[in-house]
Amino acid sequence: MRLRNKPWAKDKLESYPQYVVANPADHKGKWHEVFGNNHPLHIEIGTGKGRFLLGMAKANPDINYIGIELYESVIVSALDRLIEEELPNFKLMNVNAVDLRDFFEKGDVDRVYLNFSDPWPKKRHEKRRLTYQSFLKIYEDILVDKGEIHFKTDNQGLFESSLMSYSEYGLILKYISLDLHNSDFEGNIMTEYEEKFSSRGSRIYRSEAQFR
Repeated sequence: MRLRNKPWAKDKLESYPQYVVANPADHKGKWHEVFGNNHPLHIEIGTGKGRFLLGMAKANPDINYIGIELYESVIVSALDRLIEEELPNFKLMNVNAVDLRDFFEKGDVDRVYLNFSDPWPKKRHEKRRLTYQSFLKIYEDILVDKGEIHFKTDNQGLFESSLMSYSEYGLILKYISLDLHNSDFEGNIMTEYEEKFSSRGSRIYRSEAQFR
């Protein structure tokens, strides 16, 4: 994905601390204080422009959501949507997913969403995939016991390698769909990429995996 640089994005993100968590490490183990309740916390890694979590937050007001995105020029679009909607159960973090253990302790997070992550198709780049075993260890370290990873992609190769990674790590595969939009799954909320790819006739793959 080629990003259009938005030099003003950083300043805008800093101007909305009620939506963008500025110092997430300060809240480690205390995220209930940020949201003002003890509701479950779900995070999306690579939240992009925020369409998926915005829909989830509107549909599930009793769940707290944090969208995590590395690129300022992308997450600022999610911020624009959040400013318009003013959802109290949706926050954003402009951080790198490799540092999640700096921001969350064991049991802080109830579910991780991975949607249309970069497939990194070359074998030498497989350690960069967000479903690679080193990332699974990070998720395990911040999730509640028996926490879940919900994953969607249009990339068959990434989906297959992810299922293998889950299996080798010892996760339980609770749900697998090889064609989500032609399945009986209810309540699906699409991402920007999902709408684009499915409109072109691409098959959407989805899985739910649970730690033991």
